[in-house]
Amino acid sequence: MFVKEKTQKRRQRKRLLDVFKKPVWRDVKDYLLVIFGALIQALGTWLFIIPGGLVSGGVFGLAQIIYYKFNIPVGIVAILFNIPLFFLGWKYLGGFRFAIRTVLSIVISSVAIDLLVNFVSQDVAITQEPLLNTLFGGVLVGVGLGMVYLGRGTSGGTDIIARILNKRMGMSVSTIYMVTDTISVLLAGIFFDWEIALYGLILIYVSGVAVDMTLQGIDVVRQAMIVTDNYEAVANAIVEELDRSSTIIPAKGGYTKMERNILFCVVMRSEVARLKEIVNKADPNAFMVVGHANEALGHGFKPLQDL
Repeated sequence: MFVKEKTQKRRQRKRLLDVFKKPVWRDVKDYLLVIFGALIQALGTWLFIIPGGLVSGGVFGLAQIIYYKFNIPVGIVAILFNIPLFFLGWKYLGGFRFAIRTVLSIVISSVAIDLLVNFVSQDVAITQEPLLNTLFGGVLVGVGLGMVYLGRGTSGGTDIIARILNKRMGMSVSTIYMVTDTISVLLAGIFFDWEIALYGLILIYVSGVAVDMTLQGIDVVRQAMIVTDNYEAVANAIVEELDRSSTIIPAKGGYTKMERNILFCVVMRSEVARLKEIVNKADPNAFMVVGHANEALGHGFKPLQDL
């Protein structure tokens, strides 16, 4: 009896330690992602966006316009714009984690931009070609933002506005981003010229693509729905040749009214061609639909435990 109780207490202590260690490590990982993401944003702004005289979207876009017009440092303006937005976020979004990660992201990116722009030689500009500055600046800023989001942080500004309006009024986040980014681009066109505004649109688009690729990874997965009368042979072939499993879903034909089975499986993009060959070989009369999937979590893909 004594040995049994001792074993149970040991197990309970181990569970408590596991529960404690995982969040701590996850928090450290999140903060590192936020810090490095903010620094990469600053690097992209310093190397490409400001030397190219370009304007990005949101609060930083407005700060860049003010910098070009009045020579007031970008970081200082961005912090000033974000102070009231931060308090709004604290009130309506709440949470210590939101506050600390938002402040960390805003302060690091803003301070890093001003330090690099004002205290490091401007001769570091890699290219004077506007399109190259647009593309590479957009990629770096997007990757940085993606890392901040992976760290469960926000970049302040538009992020805070979008989350509040989405939560309080049900407005689409993508619509809010589009409106705020459009305002920055229009102001750039009014104060400078419309060529800068057009480059700004490209910059916003490229950074958005880079954010998605950072969040979802390069190897985007594919999902396949296979309608077949020979579902067992197809399922076995997928397991044997691709080492992938599938789910059998009972279904009924809308036209024939016949009972049939649908196989649902998820594969990597590079495996799609092989999957088509497998299905064609096992059942040439099968009907197959292949679609995009942003992410796959679980056995054979990204473990849920790592999130």
